[in-house]
Amino acid sequence: MVGALEGLRIIEVSQVLAAPFCGYQFALLGADVIKVENPRTPDCARGRGPVPALNAREVGLTYQVQGANKRSLALDLTDPRGAVALHKLVGTADVFIENYSTGTLDALNLGYDTLRGVNPRLIHCSMTGYGETGPKARKGAYDNTIQAASGIISQSGGQKPGLSFVDYAAGYAAAFAIAAAVVQRHRTGEGCHISASMLEVAMSLMAPEAAALQVAPAAPKREEAGITAYETATGPLMLGAFRPAQYRKLGRCLAKAGYSLPILDEIRDWPDVWANSDAIRVSLQAIFRQRGAEEWAGMLDSADVPAERIVTLGEAVASRQLAERGYFSESPDDPSVRLPVAGYTMSRGGPEVTTAPPELGAHSRAVLLDAGLSGSEIDALIAAGVVR
Repeated sequence: MVGALEGLRIIEVSQVLAAPFCGYQFALLGADVIKVENPRTPDCARGRGPVPALNAREVGLTYQVQGANKRSLALDLTDPRGAVALHKLVGTADVFIENYSTGTLDALNLGYDTLRGVNPRLIHCSMTGYGETGPKARKGAYDNTIQAASGIISQSGGQKPGLSFVDYAAGYAAAFAIAAAVVQRHRTGEGCHISASMLEVAMSLMAPEAAALQVAPAAPKREEAGITAYETATGPLMLGAFRPAQYRKLGRCLAKAGYSLPILDEIRDWPDVWANSDAIRVSLQAIFRQRGAEEWAGMLDSADVPAERIVTLGEAVASRQLAERGYFSESPDDPSVRLPVAGYTMSRGGPEVTTAPPELGAHSRAVLLDAGLSGSEIDALIAAGVVR
């Protein structure tokens, strides 16, 4: 099957998570994504993961989960000869993605102003911690420091959530912006520059809270009994009775099971939810402890009230739901490695893992030949250590 983005060429000068994940979205859909790394100091994600043998081969699982379907070019961009070679490659590309600190690639003659001179139709996406303007424009960042700077950790009770979700959200946001720019270029014939900010992505993930604080900065946080976790006889259950109508459904479900909580029948609008949440929570705590989480989840599902037992990541990974959706795909080179695909399917041209995550420099010669370099020029770059 031909992917939806077949024919689109993307150069990804990237490291760690956000930009590689962005590039991965395009690779899954058939785009030719060329990951460019330094031959001596490649993406550190290659050496990270729970399998030492893979780390030693520079194909650690942290790298693999966002490296499938890409081609690998090992090219030293700090060497002027490497920069010249990249200029030639840019001339053949549609999109350029990078996530180095602001100004880093400009200093190497690889910034947007230079590259659009090489290819005026180029869509150039810079992914940084704070954006390319403002007092923190040149400050380095990782997911955890952005969680700190954005207020996410404070909103989470002072504890960092145990996953790098800002990196991945930033990758999705940048991919969406790039897709929009590609559509725009079909209309205008011109490329553009995209500045993606991890801080602003983090704020977007808290849009209701961030907007509310600007209107009523002293407003207390509203606790809602219907969207809280409760202990049951066999472990915690997350309740999802969000809308007022769902509170009433919850009340009918409990009544059918022999538990009377009339206050739920009186919830008609949001002020009722907020005014009665404390009393409802106390009553629900006592009720939910009387049965197991799976039993409650089944009863609530039947009543059209969302609820889930809180499971471990291992349980979620092994779930029948993900298996039937085909979320994980075996790596073409190693069936023991199951790679995440995407959070959606398409009836035509959808995401698919077709080639394994490449070893460093696996496609260097082929990519540079595509860019117009001769075999002898490539041999000279390899001999000089500029290419691997």
